[in-house]
Amino acid sequence: MPDLPTPQDAAEAALFSECWDAVLSYADLCTAGSTAATELATEAFSLGMREARDAEAAVRGIGRRPARLPRIPLLLTAVRTTAADWETQGLGHRLDPDLRLWLNSDKAARYTGPPLQRPIALRGLRDLQAADAELLWLAEVEALPLPTVARRLGLDPATVGDELAQVRGLFRDRSHRNHLDMPMDARCRSYARLLDAVTRSTSGETPDDLSRHLARCRQCAEAAACLRLHGGGLPAALAGGVIGWGGLAYLERRRRAAEVRLGAGRPQALESGPPNPGAHKAKVVRNGLLVAAVLVSLLALAVSMMPGDDMHNGAAEPGISAEGQPVANPTSSVPAATSRAPRSAKTSGTPTGNPSESTGAKNSDPEPQGTSSGGAEEPEPSESVTPRCQVEYSLVNQWPDGFQAAVTVTTTEALSDWRVTWSFKDGQKVTQMWDANFTQSGAKVTASAADYNKSVPAHGSLSFGFLASWQSKNAPAYDFSLNGQECAKS
Repeated sequence: MPDLPTPQDAAEAALFSECWDAVLSYADLCTAGSTAATELATEAFSLGMREARDAEAAVRGIGRRPARLPRIPLLLTAVRTTAADWETQGLGHRLDPDLRLWLNSDKAARYTGPPLQRPIALRGLRDLQAADAELLWLAEVEALPLPTVARRLGLDPATVGDELAQVRGLFRDRSHRNHLDMPMDARCRSYARLLDAVTRSTSGETPDDLSRHLARCRQCAEAAACLRLHGGGLPAALAGGVIGWGGLAYLERRRRAAEVRLGAGRPQALESGPPNPGAHKAKVVRNGLLVAAVLVSLLALAVSMMPGDDMHNGAAEPGISAEGQPVANPTSSVPAATSRAPRSAKTSGTPTGNPSESTGAKNSDPEPQGTSSGGAEEPEPSESVTPRCQVEYSLVNQWPDGFQAAVTVTTTEALSDWRVTWSFKDGQKVTQMWDANFTQSGAKVTASAADYNKSVPAHGSLSFGFLASWQSKNAPAYDFSLNGQECAKS
């Protein structure tokens, strides 16, 4: 695995930190494990930075900027290129199986083939000025707040919204021109003017004949997504057209990362930065010392909370071992120093603190915790009253004949694998899914866990997104279940 390039100055070091998370996020989608993801990201990051530096040196030499992508999409393209090299070198077993199929198809060839046949979004973004392209990508795909984008690019926060609107218009103009320049048949050419007019309108109405044509023609459908600036479809058009495979899944991940940054703070993965083995080892040692200190403190606390007489009454008293050494009170929820399982505090059934302060039938019951007495049976909880899972189904975006949706399921139980099923009322058909695998039989859809997200902790959640087609109506999905258990809608 090659070493990461050394930053040339403080500005480039900050840029490394900003871009690394995006590269690692996409590399994780492309690979079959975390180790392979880090190696792919490191190799692609080194390749992309070399390309960026060479391009900047060429600009200084000729005084004119050649057409190239902004820094983050340039690095993401390097991930795709490196993945293709792995496939050629016999390392394809380390890649996602769906990506391998894509790399060996005509879809991948479009991104390296003749320029006029490449995706319209890719060509349109390359045609923009560097600052405009950076602004469009950071705001639309990376989903950064506009004040953050303004600070990163050195723009005025008061006017960055107006500048973004102008850049969107410029991107639309470039996309329209690139669409007309593409080789197309007479039928596509006849719809070009109508497509331009319809996508400028905010009514969202599309003539039936044009709608049917867009459902069959990939080239015109891509153009429509780039030309229609309203309706929220531009981020998906950029991510899918520039990145290629996994573009929509990457977009969803960046949206979630942005929500975390705005909510509970940056997640650990975003703070880690490029890999640093020495820092990682130091962190492990430091964390181990902290854990040991906490356990010793808890043991001392448990001993100090025992009554004074217990220290002299022999091993028959709670808290005294056979050798006369004090140990943690077995009825207290404070863990002993030798405890390994964190759930021991949950199964004790006694509040934290002095056990003499706890009263009630549970403490007077001589039977072990977790068993019921012969006098009366405790009623089992009703699944209809307390469902084991809750589901949130949200429509992210919708356009003629298609839509994007997201599903989030919260489970009360820990899962080692999961399968979510639901049904559609109006004949919707799923065409693509990320963060899950899917099958569909009639109206029923089944989404199963991917290799990297099978485990879900208790009271945790799992999420995935998908694209689907629809006709005339698009009612929300219903009848959700998790591993055969019915879920309540939140």
